[in-house]
Amino acid sequence: MRIHHIGYLVKHIEAARERFEELGYNLKTDVVKDKERGVLICFIEKDGYLIELVSPAGEGSSVKSLIKRYGNTPYHICYQADDFDRDLSELEAGGFLRIDSPSPAPAIEGRKVCFLQNSQIGMVELLM
Repeated sequence: MRIHHIGYLVKHIEAARERFEELGYNLKTDVVKDKERGVLICFIEKDGYLIELVSPAGEGSSVKSLIKRYGNTPYHICYQADDFDRDLSELEAGGFLRIDSPSPAPAIEGRKVCFLQNSQIGMVELLM
């Protein structure tokens, strides 16, 4: 597995994008609404690092409680799987708990993702 991106939770995606652009980040994708998870997402890049800005898109958002609790903050690392099923099994065997089922991610060309939680390091995302 290799790192694909860092997920960064923000209250207001457009305002955050503008501030990151002032720091030299480039917009890599338009804002996409993930209806399943209730979030708005866009990707920005600087110096080879890809950041996923994630913002709640309504009351049913999967990140609504996180934004209330933590505010604007990095909150997950996404890993590109070498072999999705094998890597998912190895993560689970290593103490990571699935917090959702693998499903398509509209902001990443519909590729399958799965979020997992570990008590020692927090949340990770596995990308097919």
